[in-house]
Amino acid sequence: MSKNMKTVLTIAGSDSSGGAGIQADLKTMMAHKVYGMSVITALTAQNTTGVAGIMEVMPEFVAQQLDCVFKDIRPDAVKIGMVSNAAIIKVIAEKLIEYKAENIVVDPVMVATSGSSLMQDDASQALRTLLLPLADVITPNVPEGEALSGVKIETKADMLAAAARIASAAGTSVLLKGGHLKDSADDLLFSDGKASWFESERIENPNTHGTGCTLSSAIAANLALGHGMEASIRQAKAYITGALRDGLDLGKGSGPLNHAYRIN
Repeated sequence: MSKNMKTVLTIAGSDSSGGAGIQADLKTMMAHKVYGMSVITALTAQNTTGVAGIMEVMPEFVAQQLDCVFKDIRPDAVKIGMVSNAAIIKVIAEKLIEYKAENIVVDPVMVATSGSSLMQDDASQALRTLLLPLADVITPNVPEGEALSGVKIETKADMLAAAARIASAAGTSVLLKGGHLKDSADDLLFSDGKASWFESERIENPNTHGTGCTLSSAIAANLALGHGMEASIRQAKAYITGALRDGLDLGKGSGPLNHAYRIN
């Protein structure tokens, strides 16, 4: 048994149904054989049909959680998901800078799979100006990409324009996920002015609760393991494709993935 493991921190909200948020993140990290830690930004009362309520954590307590993690078990990578207000975002950004965090993956969670809003109005600007510039890669889906870029995305050409605009504004790499497009499910990595496409098989599975959380956590886990950005994305995409293909069917709405599908 190994006495050392790579470590990954998720900074995100809790999903009471277990399919998204920190629950999905920690399951994904375990599947990648890295040690997962969590800083909780909000509690949600939700299931596969929607979000019934959100209880935000006080920013001071978010800061205290971050101090406890970084002062004891330093993460090799950080995944950031649901950050619902500007004050929490400010605290997270300050602490990431203070501790010189590395391999930061930001999934700009704005709307749940069910369509419920997960971000207050004041949070969007703070996200853009304080948090996104600290990321090594940002992983928006099409609706989030539209919100961040102001570009209507219907084609791969639109994806390229939107990703370039987001990357320029944030000064970082952008993985724009194409799963919402009608004619393609390909993802686009825009980094240092270079566009790299990742072809994706479209899995016919209505149960996609937590796919964004899962992909970003898998990327962070692979970065922590020492893989480069493109390799981390390819391996993360292979993992999530397998989880979708597994066909788990739980709940009355858009159900969760089987994060443990490849664990013997």
